[in-house]
Amino acid sequence: MKRDAKDRAAFTRRALLIGTAQFGIFGAIAGRLYNLQVAKHGKYALLAEQNSISERLEAPLRGLITDRFGTVLAGNQQHWRALFMQALAPDPQAVLDNFYRLVPLPDDEKARIAAELAHRPGYIPVLLKDYLDWPDMAVLEVNTPDLPGVVVEVGASRSYPFGPGLAHAVGYVARPNQREAAADPVLSLPGMRIGRTGVEAAQDTVLRGVPGFVQMETNVHGQVVRQLAHDPGTQGQEVTLALDAGLQALAVQGLKDQTGAVVMLDAITGEILAMASSPSFDPSLFDKGVPQATWNAWMADPGHPLQNKAVAGLFAPGSTFKPTVALAAMKAGTLTAETILTCPGFFKLGDHVFWCDNHMAHGSITVTTALQVSCDVFFYQVALGVGIDRIAEMATLMGLGTDLGVDLPNAETGLVPTLDWARQHGIHWVEGSTVVQGIGQGYTQLTPLALATMIARVATGSAVGPHITRRIAGTLQIGSTPGDWPVLDVDPAHLAVVRQGLFEVVNTPAGTAYANRLDLPNVQMAGKTGTAQVHDNTAAEKRQGFNDLTMAWAARPNALFVAFAPYDNPRYAVAVVIEHGNYGGVAAAPIAHTLMTHALTHDPAGRDVPLGGGGA
Repeated sequence: MKRDAKDRAAFTRRALLIGTAQFGIFGAIAGRLYNLQVAKHGKYALLAEQNSISERLEAPLRGLITDRFGTVLAGNQQHWRALFMQALAPDPQAVLDNFYRLVPLPDDEKARIAAELAHRPGYIPVLLKDYLDWPDMAVLEVNTPDLPGVVVEVGASRSYPFGPGLAHAVGYVARPNQREAAADPVLSLPGMRIGRTGVEAAQDTVLRGVPGFVQMETNVHGQVVRQLAHDPGTQGQEVTLALDAGLQALAVQGLKDQTGAVVMLDAITGEILAMASSPSFDPSLFDKGVPQATWNAWMADPGHPLQNKAVAGLFAPGSTFKPTVALAAMKAGTLTAETILTCPGFFKLGDHVFWCDNHMAHGSITVTTALQVSCDVFFYQVALGVGIDRIAEMATLMGLGTDLGVDLPNAETGLVPTLDWARQHGIHWVEGSTVVQGIGQGYTQLTPLALATMIARVATGSAVGPHITRRIAGTLQIGSTPGDWPVLDVDPAHLAVVRQGLFEVVNTPAGTAYANRLDLPNVQMAGKTGTAQVHDNTAAEKRQGFNDLTMAWAARPNALFVAFAPYDNPRYAVAVVIEHGNYGGVAAAPIAHTLMTHALTHDPAGRDVPLGGGGA
């Protein structure tokens, strides 16, 4: 009995000790669970989320580029692409090997991918392949378990509805290079593009937009389970150009397969309504990658299709320079509207003879008649009388040989020589050098844009400057209203004399552009033809006439024409240059005639709302 009591007491003590130990253990576990699940819930929930949720930046859509009436000139189109986030891949190289096995890529693309992976943080995705087709997407979907970190998604590429017709003015985009991506990490995002030429380059900053983000849930293998959140970012701002797509199409059609350029301006505001350069190229190829064979063909083309001849092509202006020479002489007092000079068909200076066009003797004439018939001998004498420096001074006032500040990249200023320029370049300037400058030959080199600006200033008496951007995000840009430009520092009476001569060029039978007068009632166009030599002719060629169509194409003169209309209330100005086109009145003036007729009947510069409704 005593033994049983003793055993029961011992059992009770052991049970108490064991119970106490168990209570302590469970209490510790409970405390730990409380600490993990309650006290430190926020910390471990965040860690769990970081383990299963990943975020990445996403390139925004590039802003639209439209014409003045809302027609899209550069837009965006969707396509599928494959990206790689190496931070989600346990073995990035194994993933890449699997991808290359499923979707073969050329060695240069593999090298690009390797370089980008080496220089970018793991959370920034690298483009594996753009423009996936359905077979590529199907094979990637089937093999998803072997491709952790690979994401197939919808991307956007740049589209150009008018293709080569607006390639030079609108420009094109391309992928950023390594230096650009290193300077701005946002540029390393797949789908980001940089404007390289044209408006795409000039307005690149406002067109880019603000990046968005994608938040994804991934499993332990780095595979995407689902998309949790998506912010597409802010699309780039819309840029509205002064261009009119209808006029542009006519300019392109006018050039056809000829080499040259066309520029049409609103003569009052300087807005560029049409700008075409030929030959051209497909701008969309730069977004996708230009095939080597295509690039080689461009480089071998003597017409230089990648050059925007309208703003970067330099040409001797020929007789289109004569209005500037006349204004310079009238300002200097060496020429008046009544001055009579004689043209016997040639001008002798020392032992050198300078011939008039086709050796024609125009007799005793005034400046208006000299412009009308494009008498070279008259302007030989005028140039010699006024001197090259004062010609250059007037040229600058008229926008020639100077920076016009146009909102397009790679624009050339051209050249109108001076005595100081000649000294700096080791050129011995003689009187004969000045004589040939009087007819726009010699060292003078100008762009079609500058010639269009010159004729717009002659027409309006305003110091208008050319510009192509009309609105950014709906805001009208400075320079797009008539009052934005000052009065030109040229005597209005002198301008009136020159305008009269230009009127007679087009509207009198003796004028060199009479065949291209307008067919519109009570509306006249004024202009000036030009024929500019491109090489020194031999004595035999001179005897035949240097415009002879039997000459080799590359030896033929360039054909030029500048014009404005209406004559009594100028609104439109145009310049046309056809390389090796021989005669300005034959090759260049008909294009200007077509553009002027369309502009005067549709009045794009005078409308801020398109026909049929809509907004600019």
